[in-house]
Amino acid sequence: MNPNSFDPDEGDLPDDDTPHRPSKSALKRAMHELQDLGEQLLAMPDSRLDRIEMPERLREALAAYRTTRSFEGKRRQLQFIGKVIRSVDPEPLREAVAAFQLGHAHDALALHEAERWRAELLADDKNSVTRWAEQFPDTDLQQLRTLVRNARKDAAAAPEQRSGRAFRELFQFIKKAQADAAKDGGA
Repeated sequence: MNPNSFDPDEGDLPDDDTPHRPSKSALKRAMHELQDLGEQLLAMPDSRLDRIEMPERLREALAAYRTTRSFEGKRRQLQFIGKVIRSVDPEPLREAVAAFQLGHAHDALALHEAERWRAELLADDKNSVTRWAEQFPDTDLQQLRTLVRNARKDAAAAPEQRSGRAFRELFQFIKKAQADAAKDGGA
């Protein structure tokens, strides 16, 4: 008889002290999570991967995935990456991936904020420069007004005559002012 089976007629209940191994489905879920972690690591740039402490075998597996061309080869290499991650502690890798993804979210949020400021400054609202000066007091307001005026002039021109340069310059000015304010506020 199978030692892992339980026969209710025997009257012996399995001991609660014996460790139960996880089900096959739970093991598969865990392996798929590690493969997903491997995919997230592959999405990171090499410069970020170099800063993460990981075994050389995992670095080689990630590099081999990037050089593999066939779909089936990539699938099998991803499984291998998951297998290699099983042998190490995945938490530092998860933390590094989360920090990378959070950084992207902050960058996207900053770009959306810059786009919002540009749209607000280009609107015919007279108070937008005042609100800008209140939030970013260290910026050169004369340069800001010049950039806004040039961008408005460019927007008023016929579509064939627009260069878009003034929009880009205003956007870069806004991004720089936001970065400077974040640097001063974070220091």
